[in-house]
Amino acid sequence: MRTPSARSVRAAVASALAVVTVLSVGGCSSDDENADDISVDPRPPAKSPEATATPAGTVSAFAPVDALTFDPVTRTLVALTDASTTVTLARDGAAAQTQVVDLGATGAALVAGRDSTVLVPMDGSVARISVVDGQRTALPVDGDALSAADLPDGTTAVGDDTGAVRVLDTNGEVTTTVSGGSVTSADALASTPNGVSVLDRRQTSVTDLNLDDGTLGVALRAGEGAAEMTSDEFGRLLVTDSTGTELLVFTSHDLLMRQRFPVGSQPWAIAYDEQSGVVWVTLPALNEVVGYTLDTGIPVEAERLATVRQPNSVAVDADTGDLYVGSATGDGLQRIPAAGR
Repeated sequence: MRTPSARSVRAAVASALAVVTVLSVGGCSSDDENADDISVDPRPPAKSPEATATPAGTVSAFAPVDALTFDPVTRTLVALTDASTTVTLARDGAAAQTQVVDLGATGAALVAGRDSTVLVPMDGSVARISVVDGQRTALPVDGDALSAADLPDGTTAVGDDTGAVRVLDTNGEVTTTVSGGSVTSADALASTPNGVSVLDRRQTSVTDLNLDDGTLGVALRAGEGAAEMTSDEFGRLLVTDSTGTELLVFTSHDLLMRQRFPVGSQPWAIAYDEQSGVVWVTLPALNEVVGYTLDTGIPVEAERLATVRQPNSVAVDADTGDLYVGSATGDGLQRIPAAGR
């Protein structure tokens, strides 16, 4: 659900990845996956051509969207919009019923938080926005925050552009810091029943964090150019490898790659539907979104749908299974009802 902000996209190098050392991701052995350091220049999503197929579902006029998430409690679709400088709240997913919250800065991500809030990490702070009324509070942090996650114990983990991950209590005090080692950029965090894991795009890796003692756990290579990460109710980590054109599935905490599947294009945004067990992946180069089931031991394509141009973000309504796709070029907000698929 998270996609790079305008800040990170401007900093990205749009040319081919400059890989200093590349380790193959074949097999599931940690010996094969643990790695010498590599360094890549994270690329933005693939550039979409003009849409030629009619997008599935309905499309409403909407600001350019960089990230999406859906809050089922308030029935609100939340979007990171306007070059990642605003958050737009669309009640019941309807583009006609919106409230816009000005961030006053450029957000790096949009993450669902606790109690119908969303988190937006930024340089020097993390904004917490109430989905109910749009009220915003700031959590000051050291450094340029790229990722955030609310943890089950009421604390909040924040990752920055140096790879450091800090855990802050309800008063904003740092209780744990994990830094150094092989993580050079904490681009996404996933909190699962098994713990917390971090995605590093520069190292194209996934690493478990030991928050009890502030150390790094097992690290595995995540393809040739990891892009986005989410998790599911089973504690699996679902990662798109945009450069390697694959969907990767890891177990968390005991970190093992369990599944990998070629998707035939450069995948980007990813969202998981707990009701159907389908993981949805956008393919910006094709203006498509594809759903895969994971219950057979290997991803199996369940559905492929035409999207709006530049589908850099995707979200699922956990109650209905309706799918939302946002256009990063301002070509609209797409709603694909589950009943019509």
